Amino acid sequence: MHGLRNHFVIVDARIHPYRPNIDEIVHICDVQVGVGADQLVVLEPALSPKADVFMRLYNVDGREVGACGNATRCVAWLLLEETTAERVTVETRAGVLECRRSGELQVACDLGRIRTDWQSVPLAEPREPGRISFAGLEGGFALNIGNPHLVFFVPDIDAIELSTIAVQIQADPLFPESVNVGLAQQMADDRLRLRVYERGVGQTMACGTGACAAAYTAYRRGLVKSPRVSVSLPGGEVLIELDSRKDEAMHAIMTGPVAFSFQGTVETR
Repeated sequence: MHGLRNHFVIVDARIHPYRPNIDEIVHICDVQVGVGADQLVVLEPALSPKADVFMRLYNVDGREVGACGNATRCVAWLLLEETTAERVTVETRAGVLECRRSGELQVACDLGRIRTDWQSVPLAEPREPGRISFAGLEGGFALNIGNPHLVFFVPDIDAIELSTIAVQIQADPLFPESVNVGLAQQMADDRLRLRVYERGVGQTMACGTGACAAAYTAYRRGLVKSPRVSVSLPGGEVLIELDSRKDEAMHAIMTGPVAFSFQGTVETR
């Protein structure tokens, strides 16, 4: 499946366990020798009684990560189609995420609490979330929404070589678990453009949690006036709604499309 051309190989391991090693993950995700994907997703029985499934996420380098917004939408759609329900819950390492059908091949997911304290990002030392500078970029906002993000707002995202800057940032000791690096550009009071270089993946066509991070950063800085923000990525557009009604922390609810590509079987050795 894919969400805005952010591609996933999804393996259903709810009945037959499947724990791939790093070589298997790399092989499957490499488009030159395998199916090709930005992440390998493995569905397992839920650990929480509040969840319908546990979603395990692996980047193309074999690293297991805690969250992925586009993958969550895809998995939620599979469950919605399987159960004919209107709402499902997907458990991840970052928590239990509530998802609902919002139209034909459209899914809305609450991606959970946004954390900005330096220990939760995590950072190696105390820093204010909106005052991080790198390679001539000022005002980087660090936060965590299931995984770490650093967002810079710039006048023109096309004028900056994201890949070069992101590799330098990700290798910096300030980020002990590396970080997803986003370049955002304000287009209107309720609209942003965004490009994201993900840790262990590289520059992707879309990043759901990155879109949430950019929308939150823009809202905190007063660049957008509405808590509903459209974020345009190279692969398409998602709608982010920032909601603080659930608990004391801000949540990000992402709505966007999913697409089913094909299905097959995985042969293990």
